[in-house]
Amino acid sequence: MARILVTGGGGYIGSHACKALVAAGHEPVTFDNFHTGWHDAVQFGPKIAGDLRDSKAIEAALSDVKPEAVLHFAALIEVGASVRDPAGYWDNNFRSAKALFDAMVATDTRKLVFSSTCAVNGDLDGVEIDETSPLNPMSPYGATKAAVEMMLAGYVKAYGLRALTFRYFNVAGADPAAQVGEHHQPETHLIPLVIQAIRGSRSALKVFGDDYPTRDGTCVRDYVHVLDLVNAHVAAIDYLDRDTRVPLLCLGTGRGMTVREIIEAAEAVTGEKVPHDIAPRRPGDPASLVCGSHLARAELGWAPVHSTPEQMIGDAWRWHQRAGYTT
Repeated sequence: MARILVTGGGGYIGSHACKALVAAGHEPVTFDNFHTGWHDAVQFGPKIAGDLRDSKAIEAALSDVKPEAVLHFAALIEVGASVRDPAGYWDNNFRSAKALFDAMVATDTRKLVFSSTCAVNGDLDGVEIDETSPLNPMSPYGATKAAVEMMLAGYVKAYGLRALTFRYFNVAGADPAAQVGEHHQPETHLIPLVIQAIRGSRSALKVFGDDYPTRDGTCVRDYVHVLDLVNAHVAAIDYLDRDTRVPLLCLGTGRGMTVREIIEAAEAVTGEKVPHDIAPRRPGDPASLVCGSHLARAELGWAPVHSTPEQMIGDAWRWHQRAGYTT
């Protein structure tokens, strides 16, 4: 059993990662300030309440836990909020990452898996995005993640960290056993918003733009099941022991779905209509983001086996019904 420090373990992806780590025989320890995470999501190992921007707190946690590796999920993630408050996003996402990397160097904690995003690439006009795609973030959120990627590359070269960065596409779904799921406050992700609209906890889903240059005018995104995503992180822990040739991998399915297609799939899965209205485009939203994950398949032996719209929506639907969240 290896101890793994999970920053942001009270959040959506972090809590699922903790469950996957336990299933793989590891002991996850959550480090979270619970500003956007949830105490009740930490069900699979101990937790430490602390803010990553507090360099003494994270260094003390690393010294106490002595983890074999760190999975770094903690970040603010909402594109629109980053446009409204770029200072807050730079302070949280970049400053906290620097404090973590400094603490890892100080405590001789060498292995890191960093959670990044396809938002670092921006809108590439429908071209499949992979590890060679140029950086062109369209939002402060994407810019903070790109900056952390570049900072991490310097720390790897200068201080001997062994790190693997994953660029995610649109993470969706929930634990099939419905122990943990997706709950943001406020909620900004499409599938939970669709479910809220079905359940009547919001009057209607807002579809932001129907005039994009896509097959039905709505944005195209590559949706990957959270279970597939966290399984890649578990595999990365062993990968970093044997190989560090590849510092960056993209995680997605290679299949894009429009907002309208997600609505139609949700109606088919749940048997319910999704009330929705068309709203103006949001600043910073690319028309299409689709992943090329060929390298992850080759290096990790990873495949997105759970990432069908039926399973992603079905698992999320069951968790929301069980949890009873209305917002």
